[in-house]
Amino acid sequence: MPSDPETRVQELHLTLPPAPKPVAVYKTAVRHGNLLYISGHGPLKPDKSLITGRVGKDMTLEQGKEAAKQVGLAILATVKDTLGSLNKVKRIVKTFGMVNCTDDFLDQPKVINGFSELMRDVFGDDAGVGARSAVGHNSLPGNIAVEIECIFEVE
Repeated sequence: MPSDPETRVQELHLTLPPAPKPVAVYKTAVRHGNLLYISGHGPLKPDKSLITGRVGKDMTLEQGKEAAKQVGLAILATVKDTLGSLNKVKRIVKTFGMVNCTDDFLDQPKVINGFSELMRDVFGDDAGVGARSAVGHNSLPGNIAVEIECIFEVE
């Protein structure tokens, strides 16, 4: 039987950054019934800096994928801060991933896999995999490499 999400984070030796604070007029998370809506998060590192650059110009596909994973860690920090424990997550329902990339970069889904693989590793093969979109943008706020928003079903 797989470990609970809190234990999985430890087993995977993951370091969550501090839960990000809003940088404009919005909330980082809003709970409505049994759904937790997570606002767009960027690739926030534990030192509070952000991963910036355009995939296909300043960054490789693999670097973009690592940036998406870092977004996932920031989102986990927000979920834990909001709910008190990752163990209150029943499943990820929907992910919307945005990649800051060049016009000719076509592998946005592979970049967002960095996030999706992390969610699968933490929450399991079923609960950690949900519906998803991955799109390219010519610019994201502050030149961040990746922005992701998602919805979780929670206890």
